[in-house]
Amino acid sequence: MTMLKRLKKLVEINSYTANKSGVDAVGRLCESWLKPLGFRSKQFSRQHIGDHLLLTTPRVDGERILLLGHLDTVFAPVTFDSFCQDDLWAYGPGVCDMKGGLIVAIEALEQVFHRHGPLKNIDFLLVSDEETGSDDSKALTQQLAPDYHYCFVLEAAGQNMELVTARKGVGTFTLEIIGRKAHSGMAIAHGIDANREAAEKLLSLCALSDVELGTTVNVGKITGGTGANTVSGASSLLFEIRFSSHAEKMRLLTAIDQLVATSAIQGTTLQLSGSIQRDVMEESSQQLRLLRRIGQISGQVLATQHRGGVSDANLTAQMGVLTLDGFGPFGDGDHTLDERALIVSFSSRIDLLVKVINCQQQQRNLDVENDDGTDDWVVDVPELRRKRD
Repeated sequence: MTMLKRLKKLVEINSYTANKSGVDAVGRLCESWLKPLGFRSKQFSRQHIGDHLLLTTPRVDGERILLLGHLDTVFAPVTFDSFCQDDLWAYGPGVCDMKGGLIVAIEALEQVFHRHGPLKNIDFLLVSDEETGSDDSKALTQQLAPDYHYCFVLEAAGQNMELVTARKGVGTFTLEIIGRKAHSGMAIAHGIDANREAAEKLLSLCALSDVELGTTVNVGKITGGTGANTVSGASSLLFEIRFSSHAEKMRLLTAIDQLVATSAIQGTTLQLSGSIQRDVMEESSQQLRLLRRIGQISGQVLATQHRGGVSDANLTAQMGVLTLDGFGPFGDGDHTLDERALIVSFSSRIDLLVKVINCQQQQRNLDVENDDGTDDWVVDVPELRRKRD
Protein backbone atom coordinates (compact mmCIF):
# COMPACT_ATOMS: atom_id res chain seq x y z
CA MET A 1 0.00 0.00 0.00
CA THR A 2 1.40 3.41 -0.93
CA MET A 3 2.02 6.04 1.70
CA LEU A 4 -0.77 8.36 0.51
CA LYS A 5 -3.28 5.51 0.34
CA ARG A 6 -2.50 4.74 3.95
CA LEU A 7 -2.87 8.37 4.88
CA LYS A 8 -6.23 8.52 3.10
CA LYS A 9 -7.46 5.50 5.06
CA LEU A 10 -6.58 7.14 8.37
CA VAL A 11 -7.94 10.56 7.47
CA GLU A 12 -11.30 9.24 6.32
CA ILE A 13 -11.94 7.72 9.74
CA ASN A 14 -13.34 10.45 11.96
CA SER A 15 -11.31 10.44 15.16
CA TYR A 16 -12.66 13.44 17.02
CA THR A 17 -11.50 12.98 20.60
CA ALA A 18 -15.03 12.32 21.88
CA ASN A 19 -15.76 9.83 19.05
CA LYS A 20 -14.51 6.71 20.81
CA SER A 21 -15.42 4.30 18.04
CA GLY A 22 -13.57 6.36 15.43
CA VAL A 23 -10.46 6.86 17.57
CA ASP A 24 -10.36 3.14 18.31
CA ALA A 25 -10.70 2.37 14.60
CA VAL A 26 -7.65 4.51 13.83
CA GLY A 27 -5.75 2.70 16.56
CA ARG A 28 -6.71 -0.72 15.17
CA LEU A 29 -5.60 0.30 11.68
CA CYS A 30 -2.19 1.45 12.92
CA GLU A 31 -1.93 -1.75 14.93
CA SER A 32 -2.69 -3.85 11.85
CA TRP A 33 0.18 -2.23 9.95
CA LEU A 34 2.69 -2.71 12.76
CA LYS A 35 1.88 -6.26 13.86
CA PRO A 36 3.48 -7.81 10.73
CA LEU A 37 6.69 -6.03 11.77
CA GLY A 38 6.72 -7.93 15.06
CA PHE A 39 5.07 -5.33 17.28
CA ARG A 40 2.96 -6.55 20.16
CA SER A 41 0.05 -4.48 21.36
CA LYS A 42 -0.96 -3.54 24.90
CA GLN A 43 -4.33 -1.85 25.14
CA PHE A 44 -5.27 0.61 27.86
CA SER A 45 -9.05 0.45 27.68
CA ARG A 46 -11.16 3.52 28.34
CA GLN A 47 -14.93 3.83 28.56
CA HIS A 48 -15.64 7.32 27.24
CA ILE A 49 -12.60 8.10 25.10
CA GLY A 50 -10.51 6.01 22.77
CA ASP A 51 -8.21 3.31 24.09
CA HIS A 52 -4.52 4.14 24.40
CA LEU A 53 -2.15 1.69 22.69
CA LEU A 54 1.44 0.75 23.43
CA LEU A 55 3.02 -1.18 20.58
CA THR A 56 6.24 -2.87 21.68
CA THR A 57 9.20 -4.79 20.27
CA PRO A 58 11.48 -7.25 22.10
CA ARG A 59 13.96 -5.86 24.63
CA VAL A 60 17.70 -6.37 24.37
CA ASP A 61 20.68 -4.53 25.81
CA GLY A 62 21.11 -1.07 24.30
CA GLU A 63 19.37 2.25 23.92
CA ARG A 64 15.57 2.32 23.85
CA ILE A 65 13.42 4.68 21.77
CA LEU A 66 9.82 5.67 22.38
CA LEU A 67 7.88 7.02 19.41
CA LEU A 68 4.94 9.09 20.62
CA GLY A 69 1.81 10.03 18.70
CA HIS A 70 -1.89 10.68 19.13
CA LEU A 71 -4.89 9.14 17.39
CA ASP A 72 -7.41 11.95 17.85
CA THR A 73 -8.24 15.11 15.90
CA VAL A 74 -10.27 18.21 16.73
CA PHE A 75 -12.98 17.76 14.10
CA ALA A 76 -16.42 16.50 15.13
CA PRO A 77 -18.18 14.00 12.82
CA VAL A 78 -19.51 15.45 9.54
CA THR A 79 -17.64 18.75 9.98
CA PHE A 80 -14.51 17.72 8.05
CA ASP A 81 -14.07 14.10 6.99
CA SER A 82 -12.69 14.09 3.46
CA PHE A 83 -9.24 13.55 1.97
CA CYS A 84 -7.93 14.93 -1.30
CA GLN A 85 -4.60 15.82 -2.87
CA ASP A 86 -3.01 17.75 -5.70
CA ASP A 87 0.54 17.77 -7.02
CA LEU A 88 1.96 19.42 -3.90
CA TRP A 89 -0.40 19.01 -0.96
CA ALA A 90 -2.57 16.47 0.83
CA TYR A 91 -5.71 17.91 2.45
CA GLY A 92 -7.88 16.59 5.24
CA PRO A 93 -8.39 16.34 9.00
CA GLY A 94 -5.15 15.25 10.62
CA VAL A 95 -2.95 15.18 7.51
CA CYS A 96 -0.35 17.09 9.51
CA ASP A 97 -1.78 16.92 13.05
CA MET A 98 -1.03 14.15 13.36
CA LYS A 99 -2.18 11.28 11.17
CA GLY A 100 0.56 12.38 8.80
CA GLY A 101 3.05 11.91 11.63
CA LEU A 102 1.70 8.42 12.31
CA ILE A 103 2.27 7.54 8.66
CA VAL A 104 5.87 8.82 8.83
CA ALA A 105 6.58 6.52 11.78
CA ILE A 106 4.85 3.48 10.30
CA GLU A 107 6.56 3.86 6.92
CA ALA A 108 9.97 4.34 8.55
CA LEU A 109 9.55 1.31 10.81
CA GLU A 110 8.44 -0.80 7.86
CA GLN A 111 11.46 0.22 5.78
CA VAL A 112 13.92 -0.62 8.56
CA PHE A 113 12.19 -3.96 9.12
CA HIS A 114 12.35 -4.95 5.45
CA ARG A 115 16.01 -3.96 5.20
CA HIS A 116 17.34 -5.38 8.43
CA GLY A 117 14.78 -7.77 9.92
CA PRO A 118 12.95 -7.77 13.24
CA LEU A 119 12.99 -4.58 15.27
CA LYS A 120 13.99 -4.31 18.91
CA ASN A 121 14.12 -1.67 21.65
CA ILE A 122 11.70 0.64 19.88
CA ASP A 123 8.11 1.12 21.04
CA PHE A 124 5.24 3.28 19.82
CA LEU A 125 2.76 4.89 22.23
CA LEU A 126 -0.50 6.07 20.67
CA VAL A 127 -2.72 8.13 22.97
CA SER A 128 -6.32 9.05 22.30
CA ASP A 129 -6.86 12.43 23.95
CA GLU A 130 -3.95 14.76 23.13
CA GLU A 131 -6.17 17.34 21.45
CA THR A 132 -8.12 17.91 24.67
CA GLY A 133 -5.03 18.24 26.85
CA SER A 134 -4.08 14.60 27.45
CA ASP A 135 -5.98 14.73 30.72
CA ASP A 136 -6.39 10.95 30.80
CA SER A 137 -3.21 9.82 29.02
CA LYS A 138 -0.83 12.20 30.82
CA ALA A 139 -0.28 9.85 33.74
CA LEU A 140 0.28 6.87 31.43
CA THR A 141 2.79 8.74 29.26
CA GLN A 142 4.73 9.93 32.29
CA GLN A 143 4.66 6.47 33.85
CA LEU A 144 6.10 4.85 30.74
CA ALA A 145 8.56 7.55 29.65
CA PRO A 146 11.43 6.92 32.11
CA ASP A 147 11.89 3.44 30.64
CA TYR A 148 13.37 4.98 27.46
CA HIS A 149 16.56 6.80 26.56
CA TYR A 150 14.91 8.92 23.85
CA CYS A 151 11.44 10.05 22.86
CA PHE A 152 10.66 11.22 19.34
CA VAL A 153 7.28 12.92 18.93
CA LEU A 154 5.45 12.89 15.59
CA GLU A 155 3.94 16.38 15.60
CA ALA A 156 4.36 18.38 12.39
CA ALA A 157 7.73 19.69 11.26
CA GLY A 158 8.36 23.40 10.90
CA GLN A 159 8.09 25.21 7.58
CA ASN A 160 11.79 24.64 6.93
CA MET A 161 11.66 21.09 8.33
CA GLU A 162 12.74 22.19 11.79
CA LEU A 163 12.77 19.78 14.68
CA VAL A 164 11.32 21.15 17.91
CA THR A 165 13.61 21.49 20.92
CA ALA A 166 11.46 23.67 23.18
CA ARG A 167 7.79 24.21 23.92
CA LYS A 168 6.11 26.55 26.33
CA GLY A 169 4.40 25.20 29.39
CA VAL A 170 0.71 25.94 29.90
CA GLY A 171 -1.69 26.12 32.80
CA THR A 172 -5.41 26.93 32.94
CA PHE A 173 -7.09 28.41 36.00
CA THR A 174 -10.45 29.75 37.16
CA LEU A 175 -10.68 32.53 39.70
CA GLU A 176 -14.06 32.60 41.45
CA ILE A 177 -15.02 35.86 43.21
CA ILE A 178 -17.87 36.12 45.73
CA GLY A 179 -19.33 39.49 46.68
CA ARG A 180 -22.82 40.45 47.81
CA LYS A 181 -25.82 41.30 45.67
CA ALA A 182 -27.73 44.52 46.25
CA HIS A 183 -30.21 46.73 44.40
CA SER A 184 -28.17 49.28 42.49
CA GLY A 185 -30.71 52.07 43.06
CA MET A 186 -31.93 51.62 46.62
CA ALA A 187 -29.11 49.71 48.38
CA ILE A 188 -25.93 50.03 46.37
CA ALA A 189 -23.89 50.78 49.51
CA HIS A 190 -24.88 47.37 50.91
CA GLY A 191 -23.49 45.55 47.90
CA ILE A 192 -20.00 44.11 47.49
CA ASP A 193 -19.19 44.31 43.80
CA ALA A 194 -17.63 41.07 42.53
CA ASN A 195 -17.40 42.49 39.02
CA ARG A 196 -15.20 45.38 40.17
CA GLU A 197 -12.93 42.90 41.91
CA ALA A 198 -12.82 40.87 38.71
CA ALA A 199 -11.84 43.98 36.73
CA GLU A 200 -9.00 44.69 39.12
CA LYS A 201 -7.81 41.12 38.95
CA LEU A 202 -7.99 41.07 35.15
CA LEU A 203 -5.64 44.06 34.92
CA SER A 204 -3.28 42.56 37.49
CA LEU A 205 -3.17 39.20 35.74
CA CYS A 206 -2.50 40.71 32.32
CA ALA A 207 0.30 42.82 33.82
CA LEU A 208 2.17 39.60 34.63
CA SER A 209 2.85 38.96 30.93
CA ASP A 210 6.40 39.45 29.67
CA VAL A 211 6.37 38.83 25.96
CA GLU A 212 10.15 39.24 25.62
CA LEU A 213 10.62 36.31 27.99
CA GLY A 214 7.90 34.28 26.27
CA THR A 215 5.47 34.66 29.16
CA THR A 216 1.79 35.37 28.52
CA VAL A 217 -1.31 35.57 30.68
CA ASN A 218 -4.61 35.57 28.83
CA VAL A 219 -7.97 36.08 30.54
CA GLY A 220 -10.11 34.34 27.96
CA LYS A 221 -13.53 34.41 29.59
CA ILE A 222 -15.29 36.58 32.18
CA THR A 223 -18.70 35.95 33.74
CA GLY A 224 -20.48 37.85 36.47
CA GLY A 225 -23.58 39.61 37.67
CA THR A 226 -27.26 39.27 36.88
CA GLY A 227 -28.32 42.61 35.42
CA ALA A 228 -27.65 46.33 35.18
CA ASN A 229 -29.77 47.10 38.24
CA THR A 230 -27.99 44.69 40.59
CA VAL A 231 -24.57 44.87 42.21
CA SER A 232 -22.77 41.72 41.12
CA GLY A 233 -22.67 39.07 43.82
CA ALA A 234 -20.39 36.68 41.93
CA SER A 235 -17.91 36.75 39.08
CA SER A 236 -15.30 34.49 37.57
CA LEU A 237 -12.24 34.73 35.36
CA LEU A 238 -11.01 31.86 33.19
CA PHE A 239 -7.37 32.44 32.30
CA GLU A 240 -4.37 30.71 30.81
CA ILE A 241 -0.66 31.12 31.50
CA ARG A 242 2.15 30.16 29.12
CA PHE A 243 5.82 30.27 29.99
CA SER A 244 9.16 29.43 28.38
CA SER A 245 11.17 28.65 31.50
CA HIS A 246 10.80 27.08 34.92
CA ALA A 247 11.77 30.41 36.52
CA GLU A 248 8.92 32.20 34.76
CA LYS A 249 6.47 29.49 35.77
CA MET A 250 7.40 29.96 39.40
CA ARG A 251 7.16 33.74 39.11
CA LEU A 252 3.66 33.48 37.69
CA LEU A 253 2.44 30.96 40.26
CA THR A 254 3.80 33.02 43.14
CA ALA A 255 2.26 36.23 41.81
CA ILE A 256 -1.12 34.55 41.22
CA ASP A 257 -1.15 33.20 44.78
CA GLN A 258 -0.48 36.73 46.05
CA LEU A 259 -3.29 38.15 43.94
CA VAL A 260 -5.74 35.58 45.28
CA ALA A 261 -4.69 36.30 48.85
CA THR A 262 -5.66 39.99 48.61
CA SER A 263 -8.85 41.82 47.65
CA ALA A 264 -9.06 45.20 45.99
CA ILE A 265 -12.76 45.45 46.93
CA GLN A 266 -13.25 45.00 50.65
CA GLY A 267 -15.48 42.08 51.54
CA THR A 268 -14.95 39.96 48.43
CA THR A 269 -13.65 36.43 48.80
CA LEU A 270 -11.59 34.67 46.15
CA GLN A 271 -10.99 31.04 45.29
CA LEU A 272 -8.57 29.70 42.68
CA SER A 273 -8.83 26.34 40.90
CA GLY A 274 -6.90 24.82 38.03
CA SER A 275 -3.41 23.52 37.41
CA ILE A 276 -0.42 23.33 35.12
CA GLN A 277 -1.53 21.08 32.26
CA ARG A 278 1.87 20.60 30.64
CA ASP A 279 5.14 21.84 32.07
CA VAL A 280 7.69 23.70 29.98
CA MET A 281 10.02 21.85 27.62
CA GLU A 282 13.29 23.80 27.66
CA GLU A 283 16.10 23.34 25.16
CA SER A 284 19.10 21.51 26.60
CA SER A 285 22.72 20.78 25.74
CA GLN A 286 21.81 17.08 25.64
CA GLN A 287 19.31 17.78 22.86
CA LEU A 288 21.95 19.65 20.86
CA ARG A 289 24.39 16.75 21.22
CA LEU A 290 21.69 14.38 20.03
CA LEU A 291 20.91 16.68 17.10
CA ARG A 292 24.58 16.73 16.12
CA ARG A 293 24.58 12.95 16.17
CA ILE A 294 21.41 12.76 14.09
CA GLY A 295 22.99 15.21 11.66
CA GLN A 296 25.99 12.92 11.32
CA ILE A 297 23.79 9.88 10.83
CA SER A 298 21.45 11.50 8.29
CA GLY A 299 23.83 13.79 6.45
CA GLN A 300 21.31 16.60 6.94
CA VAL A 301 21.76 20.07 8.39
CA LEU A 302 19.01 20.19 11.01
CA ALA A 303 17.17 23.39 11.82
CA THR A 304 15.53 23.77 15.22
CA GLN A 305 12.50 25.62 16.44
CA HIS A 306 10.87 26.75 19.67
CA ARG A 307 7.07 26.67 19.78
CA GLY A 308 4.48 28.44 21.86
CA GLY A 309 2.06 25.56 21.58
CA VAL A 310 2.27 22.41 23.70
CA SER A 311 2.33 18.72 22.87
CA ASP A 312 2.96 15.45 24.67
CA ALA A 313 6.66 16.18 24.21
CA ASN A 314 6.25 18.46 27.23
CA LEU A 315 5.25 15.43 29.30
CA THR A 316 8.20 13.20 28.42
CA ALA A 317 10.69 16.07 28.72
CA GLN A 318 9.30 16.80 32.19
CA MET A 319 10.20 13.23 33.17
CA GLY A 320 13.82 13.77 32.16
CA VAL A 321 13.66 11.79 28.91
CA LEU A 322 15.75 13.22 26.07
CA THR A 323 12.96 14.40 23.78
CA LEU A 324 12.77 15.86 20.28
CA ASP A 325 9.53 16.85 18.58
CA GLY A 326 8.51 17.69 15.03
CA PHE A 327 9.26 14.35 13.37
CA GLY A 328 6.06 14.56 11.32
CA PRO A 329 5.63 16.14 7.87
CA PHE A 330 5.35 19.87 7.35
CA GLY A 331 1.81 21.18 7.17
CA ASP A 332 -0.29 24.16 8.05
CA GLY A 333 -3.91 25.08 8.69
CA ASP A 334 -4.10 22.49 11.47
CA HIS A 335 -7.27 22.71 13.55
CA THR A 336 -9.01 24.42 10.60
CA LEU A 337 -10.87 23.25 7.49
CA ASP A 338 -7.78 24.28 5.47
CA GLU A 339 -5.45 21.72 7.07
CA ARG A 340 -2.89 20.41 4.60
CA ALA A 341 0.48 18.62 4.50
CA LEU A 342 3.28 19.04 1.99
CA ILE A 343 3.61 15.71 0.20
CA VAL A 344 7.36 15.93 -0.44
CA SER A 345 8.00 16.50 3.28
CA PHE A 346 6.81 12.97 4.07
CA SER A 347 9.73 11.41 2.20
CA SER A 348 12.21 13.73 3.89
CA ARG A 349 10.94 12.88 7.38
CA ILE A 350 10.67 9.14 6.66
CA ASP A 351 14.26 9.13 5.40
CA LEU A 352 15.46 10.95 8.54
CA LEU A 353 13.65 8.58 10.89
CA VAL A 354 14.81 5.49 8.96
CA LYS A 355 18.44 6.52 9.39
CA VAL A 356 18.02 7.24 13.10
CA ILE A 357 16.19 3.96 13.80
CA ASN A 358 18.65 2.01 11.69
CA CYS A 359 21.55 3.39 13.72
CA GLN A 360 19.82 2.47 16.97
CA GLN A 361 18.95 -1.01 15.68
CA GLN A 362 22.62 -1.62 14.95
CA GLN A 363 23.28 -0.82 18.62
CA ARG A 364 25.28 2.29 17.82
CA ASN A 365 24.79 5.04 20.41
CA LEU A 366 22.76 8.01 19.28
CA ASP A 367 23.86 10.56 21.88
CA VAL A 368 27.52 10.96 20.88
CA GLU A 369 29.11 14.41 20.62
CA ASN A 370 31.16 15.54 17.60
CA ASP A 371 34.90 15.15 18.08
CA ASP A 372 35.33 18.92 17.99
CA GLY A 373 32.14 19.60 19.98
CA THR A 374 30.82 22.08 17.43
CA ASP A 375 27.22 22.64 16.40
CA ASP A 376 27.84 22.25 12.67
CA TRP A 377 24.80 20.03 12.24
CA VAL A 378 22.38 22.33 14.04
CA VAL A 379 20.96 25.57 12.67
CA ASP A 380 18.96 27.75 15.03
CA VAL A 381 17.33 30.51 13.00
CA PRO A 382 15.36 32.82 15.33
CA GLU A 383 12.94 34.04 12.67
CA LEU A 384 11.96 30.44 11.99
CA ARG A 385 10.78 29.95 15.56
CA ARG A 386 7.13 29.99 14.55
CA LYS A 387 4.52 29.55 17.25
CA ARG A 388 2.23 26.62 16.45
CA ASP A 389 -0.69 26.13 18.86
